[in-house]
Amino acid sequence: MNTPEVDILLVDDSQDDLDLALHALRRENLANKIFAVRDGEEALDFIFCRNAFAERSFDNPPRLILLDWKLPKVDGAEVLSQIKGDPRTRTIPIVILTSSREERDLINGYKLGANSFIQKPVDFNQFRDTVKTLGMYWLIVNQPVPCIQNLPTR
Repeated sequence: MNTPEVDILLVDDSQDDLDLALHALRRENLANKIFAVRDGEEALDFIFCRNAFAERSFDNPPRLILLDWKLPKVDGAEVLSQIKGDPRTRTIPIVILTSSREERDLINGYKLGANSFIQKPVDFNQFRDTVKTLGMYWLIVNQPVPCIQNLPTR
């Protein structure tokens, strides 16, 4: 499976939340290259170019990952830990977008390297506005890290 360049990787087991996020991002023309997966194992396979995504290249990492915290197979904490623990992927911005209201999840997310932690709004319009704002900031306003191969070494 040769997957093209991706601006956003959406990782969520809720089809409704995936659909809302996709709708908001596309409606605002923030990202045309969006790829969605439904569990943590599939997210890690995508990021690390293995199994069904073995033909993907590390040369085209997502510009942003929107990651649910409570996922089947591999939870969001482990996905975050593996991505931030690998020098090839640690600079990819990861926003935890979750329904969790647990303070320990918030603390753990930041300890593991999340760039942002946002509780999913329950209201449809608020959810859409939140995703729109995330996309605007991370894809338009924010300056991404240059390709990891081009970073100076110490």
